[in-house]
Amino acid sequence: MARKLRSDWWLFIAMLVLVCTSLVMVRSASAFKVPNEPFYFLSKQIAWSLIGGTLLMLLMRIDYRLYRHPLVVYGALGGVALGLIVVFFMNPINNTHRWLNVAGVGVQPSEFAKLAAIMFTAMMLERRMESINDLRASIVPIVGVAAALAMLIFFEPDFGTAAALVATVAVMLFAAGLSYRYLVTLACAVVPVAAVALISEPYRVARLLSFLDPEANRRGPGWQQWQSLIAVGSGGVTGVGIGNSTQKMSYLPEAHTDFIYAVLSEETGMIGATVVLVAFCVIAWRGLVASLRAPDRFGAFLALGLTSMIVIQAFVNISVVLSLLPTKGIPLPFVSAGGSSLIVSFIAMGVLLNVSQQSSAST
Repeated sequence: MARKLRSDWWLFIAMLVLVCTSLVMVRSASAFKVPNEPFYFLSKQIAWSLIGGTLLMLLMRIDYRLYRHPLVVYGALGGVALGLIVVFFMNPINNTHRWLNVAGVGVQPSEFAKLAAIMFTAMMLERRMESINDLRASIVPIVGVAAALAMLIFFEPDFGTAAALVATVAVMLFAAGLSYRYLVTLACAVVPVAAVALISEPYRVARLLSFLDPEANRRGPGWQQWQSLIAVGSGGVTGVGIGNSTQKMSYLPEAHTDFIYAVLSEETGMIGATVVLVAFCVIAWRGLVASLRAPDRFGAFLALGLTSMIVIQAFVNISVVLSLLPTKGIPLPFVSAGGSSLIVSFIAMGVLLNVSQQSSAST
């Protein structure tokens, strides 16, 4: 008799807490964004959550081993690469080429590129684990694919998402036992490239300078970070109450997306902010457990990559809000308003839950 697969309720509940938090905070942070339509962004977030939840329930029941089939992996890579190229021929939005218009809906291929990179890396590491330090067999294909996707994303321009993709693949390579010699070499190659990318655009230089001293630049490039710090500090321990944020009233740009954690901190205080942090810590914990207990190498690296993607993105977003990192346009997984990021997070969680189920069945 086949053993019944058990779901990781810790993982599921942590995600559910974040999604419920999203619906409350998106409503609060965006109520004044569209005149006479206080529920505009909330209705969209609910719709995306329902679609994402449906995908999650479906993916929980699909054996994750399907995603190591070459047709699936290379099909995903080809699809996102095509999407990343096509966006450059679309009309720019806010001076960036990040969105594809699919049936009237804006889709960001860069978000899905992270999933494709994780699947490809997991497949390669499973097949060539014994030759992980072989340049031609392992390092060049993995690094080459990740670099190609990251470069396309970078030129949109989207430095934050490109960096998150590279960091996720780097974590997977590190866990696979890549020699420190190669890790240091890769780091030495990335640092000057990142430095050139930073100084090549005046707005990136301005963000760095404002990060170093946000107070001195609070009326210029440091406006976002300064207003974010005011929001976090104003919340205190218990917050000013849901819907009572002052900073969301045109003081804090992107209050419902990139800086939603600042509004959360202001309205729910340290208590609400800590709950969200704990939820991400639970996802990190249970994701690592699923990776360690996975029945095969592909499952282990897939779970590690998906967990790293969510946790790294959350770490960067929260660090930006707290002025621990320069401003980057990275949404908070499951919480920030936005369809592509939310759908990708749901997909990642659905696959991760299936790996966890298969892990429990094998023990």
